[in-house]
Amino acid sequence: MTTKSRTAESGLTFANVDRVRGCCVPIESTMPAAAAEEVAALAKALADPTRVQILHALKLAADPVCVCDFTDAFGLGQPTISHHLAKLKAAGLVASEKRGVWAFYFLRQDLGPAARAALAMIP
Repeated sequence: MTTKSRTAESGLTFANVDRVRGCCVPIESTMPAAAAEEVAALAKALADPTRVQILHALKLAADPVCVCDFTDAFGLGQPTISHHLAKLKAAGLVASEKRGVWAFYFLRQDLGPAARAALAMIP
């Protein structure tokens, strides 16, 4: 490694260190790409307070919950609630069933370890 000094326009001196890539701390292994994608998708799904509230409601519900019940509970329109539910569904956290014109949502039972851990954070 070589160290050089340079002066910024402000007159301050900074140390500039040239490093060889991968020489500081050995990393034993990296997370498999599929696992990293799964965790990132879960994090994105949980990154909205309304979606966290929806998951909380589904955890407490004894039966599947209708979209209309979410619109009433959160004071949001059906398109907004459907958008949030679609994000949760895409992340593999919820599933739905149609009953007439309405869709009813519930937590999936076949969740992977990362999804179970994510749901465990929600009271």
